Amino acid sequence: MDLQVVEQVAELGAWIAEGGVVILSGAGLSTDSGIPDYRGPSGSARRSTPMTYQAFTRDPIARRRYWARSHLGWRTIGEAFPNDGHRAVAALQGCGAVDGIITQNVDGLHQAAGATGVVELHGNLARIVCLDCGDLTAREVLAARLDEANPAFDAAAVAINADGDAELDDTDLDRFTVVDCLNCGGMLKPDVVYFGETVPPDRVSRSFALVGNARTLLVLGSSLTVMSGRRFVLRAAKEGIRVAIVNRGVTRGEPYAGLHIDAPLGIVLPHLAEVSSGPVRI
Repeated sequence: MDLQVVEQVAELGAWIAEGGVVILSGAGLSTDSGIPDYRGPSGSARRSTPMTYQAFTRDPIARRRYWARSHLGWRTIGEAFPNDGHRAVAALQGCGAVDGIITQNVDGLHQAAGATGVVELHGNLARIVCLDCGDLTAREVLAARLDEANPAFDAAAVAINADGDAELDDTDLDRFTVVDCLNCGGMLKPDVVYFGETVPPDRVSRSFALVGNARTLLVLGSSLTVMSGRRFVLRAAKEGIRVAIVNRGVTRGEPYAGLHIDAPLGIVLPHLAEVSSGPVRI
């Protein structure tokens, strides 16, 4: 790291040492686990249009194509392991520096690294929900059922997106068979927020409450392009709460940040966890 980054990291370490940190994480935190970013230096541009809730529920062809892509993409998301950044966040929470974690990610890697009380703004791909009866099941159960229903499905992904949606040739999509809820025969959907859906109000209110009580809002690996995450930065700035951002490349939160560190999370976060392992000032 160059001298400017070293000085910025030292300043952020001093902020963290005061405690009262709330973390807002994005896809950039999971790239070291093999999950691509949506945009930025660590990711590639998405070539397909993200699935919308309206298309998923109203168009059987769109739904079938989504499940074919998602089933294949789950092999990457489901087999991913937490990286040093996730473990560092859990360590910072464990030593009392971090009061709360809000994530835009749907991969569950914060919890796999040992973090607790994580607010999953956009849900989790590991859960499947029935839109008719509300029954929740594990993704592994659905994956086994889809394998059984599609024994000849041998498509190869061209690319994987951060939401677990694989890029496939159209010729591979139309021969995929979708399965329904075992409980009621209803429509199954990953328990994640699609475009066109709103984040459940309880998650939003919990997140605003965390931010409102924070000394520092620390944004990790998010370009803050969508309002779903950026609104918490705007709230922090409005209430005079310090904002720090660690992200590769530009973000839309820079005008509100007292610190913007353009450096690898896998280097910065373990260092911060190491220097913050002592008593936290309150």
